[in-house]
Amino acid sequence: MKQTIIAIICFLCLSSSYIQAQKINHPSLLYTPQRIQQVKQRMQNEPKLQEAWESIKQTADAALQKNDFNKLDYLALAYLMTKDKSYANSIKEILLKAVKAETWGDKEMLARIPVWRSHLGLAHKSFLCAMSYDAAYDILSSSEKKEIAQGLKRLALEPALGDWLLEPTRIHSLNSMGHNWWTSCVCQGGLLAMSLQNEIPEAREWVEQLHESLPEWFDFAGDVLQQKAKSFDEVGGMYESLNYANFGIQEALLFRIAWINTHPGQSAGDIPQLSKLPNYFSQVCYPRTGMLHSLNFGDSHKNVSAESSMMLLYALGIKDPVILWYISQVEQGQHRDGYFLNRPMGFLYTPDLSKAPAIPQLPTSQLFSDFGWATMRNSWEKDATMLAVKSGHTWNHSHADANSFIIFHKGVDIIKDGGNCWYPNPAYRNYFFQSQAHNVVLFNGEGQPREQQYSGSTLRGYLYHLLDAGNVKYVLANGTGPVSNNFSRNFRHFLWMDDVIYMIDDLKTHKVGRFEWLWHTNGTYKKSGVDVNVTNGNSSVVIRPLYPRLLAKSDFVHDYPEDLYWEEIQAPTEDLKGTETYYSFHLPAEVNRVKGLTAIILKDTPDEKDLPQMERREGQDWIGLRIRHKGKVTDLYINQLADGRLMHSNSWIMPDGWMTDAYMFAVSYPEGTEAKDATDFFICYGSALRRDKETYFSSLAKLFVIQKEEDKKLNLWIDGQPKINASFRSKKKPVRVEVNNKRIPVVYKQPQLSIKLVDLVISQNFTS
Repeated sequence: MKQTIIAIICFLCLSSSYIQAQKINHPSLLYTPQRIQQVKQRMQNEPKLQEAWESIKQTADAALQKNDFNKLDYLALAYLMTKDKSYANSIKEILLKAVKAETWGDKEMLARIPVWRSHLGLAHKSFLCAMSYDAAYDILSSSEKKEIAQGLKRLALEPALGDWLLEPTRIHSLNSMGHNWWTSCVCQGGLLAMSLQNEIPEAREWVEQLHESLPEWFDFAGDVLQQKAKSFDEVGGMYESLNYANFGIQEALLFRIAWINTHPGQSAGDIPQLSKLPNYFSQVCYPRTGMLHSLNFGDSHKNVSAESSMMLLYALGIKDPVILWYISQVEQGQHRDGYFLNRPMGFLYTPDLSKAPAIPQLPTSQLFSDFGWATMRNSWEKDATMLAVKSGHTWNHSHADANSFIIFHKGVDIIKDGGNCWYPNPAYRNYFFQSQAHNVVLFNGEGQPREQQYSGSTLRGYLYHLLDAGNVKYVLANGTGPVSNNFSRNFRHFLWMDDVIYMIDDLKTHKVGRFEWLWHTNGTYKKSGVDVNVTNGNSSVVIRPLYPRLLAKSDFVHDYPEDLYWEEIQAPTEDLKGTETYYSFHLPAEVNRVKGLTAIILKDTPDEKDLPQMERREGQDWIGLRIRHKGKVTDLYINQLADGRLMHSNSWIMPDGWMTDAYMFAVSYPEGTEAKDATDFFICYGSALRRDKETYFSSLAKLFVIQKEEDKKLNLWIDGQPKINASFRSKKKPVRVEVNNKRIPVVYKQPQLSIKLVDLVISQNFTS
């Protein structure tokens, strides 16, 4: 009997210890004692942090006078920094008053069927309450803790987690709402649950359920029936536009950090997408003199940045120097939701930027094939040139902009996106979301169907075959799916050679009609003969349509009835305070098949006169250009037979003595030499290039290739098939060969160099 009693006592003691172990110490979520101590130490040597603290304290003092619920995070930080109980008492008073509310629901959401009890506003309130309750915990009595906890459970915990996560009340799925709303509502509810778990025993289970569910949000693969995109690209990044991608990720990371802080010694588990995010956020940004800009495809703005997510990733242990570089590019206060130094999270989580690299060690091009974005730039220096292309899904925050593009040049988005505005405004549905607000081709005045905003694009767009060889870059956009109601082909090739971006449109429609090219520019627009000059400060480009026709040479367009004529169209500005002009180039003829070729010349200065000379050339079954500039000649050929019009017949052409089945190819050589001696080639979708019975390139399957020869080194960039067995002409055996920036063994039998790739990975290991 005695042993039994002892055993019971031991069990009770162990149970008590286990229960106690489940309790958390306050504060322990985000404003931790460690963070407080670190920032106090840094303030001694970093004047900007001292200034930021003074600003935060001023905000907290003002909130103290008003008992301002919306500044609970400032009051919480002020208390933890100073231990002045007046801040904690203000928190107590605010929370005790707040929990007496009947509901925190939104009228519009509460009117839905079924009722939506939670929304983004409630999520934000949950965050404020979690931070402040965690901070002021030690000054609350047991009865006050109980009253506040039960009130917050009723007003926030049960609505947020009940609507989004818990059975049997959950009404949302990842398929319908698995974007930024899910992480915001669930993860901020999760933060609140963590803060209350000493008083709400079931909150512990809810926290763990959320923790286990979070990787499922990152891994969501999309679905067919609702035509919803995969959330994350294989190489990082989220399809929702930078604005909402950063917000949704940020909300998830806040919960993950707090979970780690409240579960010391426990593994948080792996979320592979996290390590890829620094590259994504960096690849879609544009460093410039002044405020950092970012791509504003979809519902985003140029001034939006991702420094909040970057800070949280760094805090999670992803010590990528790229993160430090990125944060150092962001101006304080540049956008509404940033983690800036004079805000609590920015104050505590901005890392030491003294070791931030001047230039990030990143590739100058990136393809996000899963959600259809690509970026290419000539350098990571500020105010460089960047081309961004979009052709993916259309749904929700992703606009009807398949095959659209943006060009940043000399610090300005000189060819820009039409933008975005507040969703309830009719201009959002009638203009900003529509194809007309983007740099695309319309047919009979139509772009993508309006219904795609809400129902999605049944057939999405795609990007393929990105190659980056420095002065030559290429990517293919296929926007046929989203406009398949009118188009059977809507391909757009971007070939960037030296200081010119050539845009080749391959278009075919189900019936004859009229094509028009849209241009949204950011600067003064001046037509000069067949050219259009766009200038903004030191940034200047020339838009030069070359095929199917030139622009009419003068304003007397009736004198040029077959040439392109232009139309100026008024549209609302992003701020809705006025209007701006965009331009449409119309082809007068009614046709159902068109090849469009436009040169976008990147000028070094607005006054630059030494521009590339371009000669239009045509032959049997091909069109092209001869480009002369700075001692170099480039011949560009576009095969008119290789665009799908022939099913089983071959597409061989013989331009200027060459023989090829390539869709397009370019040959570059010094002025005064002959094309047959060229060593620099671009081949787009070709299996061979021959001349005078000599093979310059051969592959059983059609490939995309850039070839450059320097001294005794041969550089190749190849894409197109998983298994490649190709040969290239080289007069002499190269000392070094690189394929896709990787060195490979030299396999040479004059005059052919053999290349074998398996799954686009070099088949043999080679150590340089």
